[in-house]
Amino acid sequence: MSSAATFLHPVVISQVMINLAARYGVDIETCLLATGIDKKDLHDADALITRQQEMRLVENLMLALPHVPALGFELGLQYNVSTFGIWGFALRSSRTLREAMQRAVRYLPLSTAYCRFSLLDDAEDFGWLVDPEPIPQHLRQFLLERDTATGINLLKELSLAGIDIEALEYSGPAPDYAPQIAALGGIAPLYNRSRNALILRRADAERRLPMYDANLVRLLDEQCRSQLKLRQTSGVTGQVRAQLLGSLGLAASLEDVAHQLAMSDRSLRRKLEEQNMTFRGVVEEERKMLAERLLQSTNMKLDEMALQLGYADTASFTRAFRRWVGHSPGEYRSQHRQ
Repeated sequence: MSSAATFLHPVVISQVMINLAARYGVDIETCLLATGIDKKDLHDADALITRQQEMRLVENLMLALPHVPALGFELGLQYNVSTFGIWGFALRSSRTLREAMQRAVRYLPLSTAYCRFSLLDDAEDFGWLVDPEPIPQHLRQFLLERDTATGINLLKELSLAGIDIEALEYSGPAPDYAPQIAALGGIAPLYNRSRNALILRRADAERRLPMYDANLVRLLDEQCRSQLKLRQTSGVTGQVRAQLLGSLGLAASLEDVAHQLAMSDRSLRRKLEEQNMTFRGVVEEERKMLAERLLQSTNMKLDEMALQLGYADTASFTRAFRRWVGHSPGEYRSQHRQ
């Protein structure tokens, strides 16, 4: 799997950080300073930001609240399964806790995790290993504590609080605020260990999850794979996707995108061909994915949707959608809701 640093993330997840900052009296302007994130995009389910933008928001939070002990850990406890959309639903619909944890690792870039998670499953221990090495040094401890706290929350929520965390291990020395972490997480971390890890009882590995649905798991796995592909920003194809999902919008031309990427139209076309893609193909993928989400989850009128997707009129959008899925937008919406 590609590095998580090459993936875009929904900007709405950033609202979790902004809400926590607000509880400590920090305004939204301070949180968004130099991030390039527009306030109006914070409630747009389809707006995406880069990891660099998200990381700057983390830095702003740390700078604004240096006096708050265990701030990273407290932040992690604000995230829950529903925060993460499709990724969270896929975990919740898994058959067992083991499968949910495996699925979490498989589609990890769809979460907010900066650490690398891997499944720990041997004769002695069961849980997650957490590796913060990819994170810049000045953010490493903060985000390690945030990601492990989020992991604790997710594991408890998945099983409806029916499990206990056996151990929370950190490889570094105990910070001054270790007692606050223990109070927040309900478990005293073990420091100066050989690893960073969340350890569970082995008996919990095969615990059946209460919302298991085999058909839904297959559907959500497919959607997670699609999201991974669409959010990946590595290579020129990913750069084009980022521009289309950003300020240019889906009505942008190849010339518009090429200018934004500081290359000629011909160079952009050639680089896309080298990745077995075309500009039109990238635009079509983005339009199809967004159209399906809007039809499934909103009551947006088709003329408004056509405009949102960059079409000149509703008829053009309807013809394109029928070509993609074999049904009109109205038929697709009715079938999905049934």
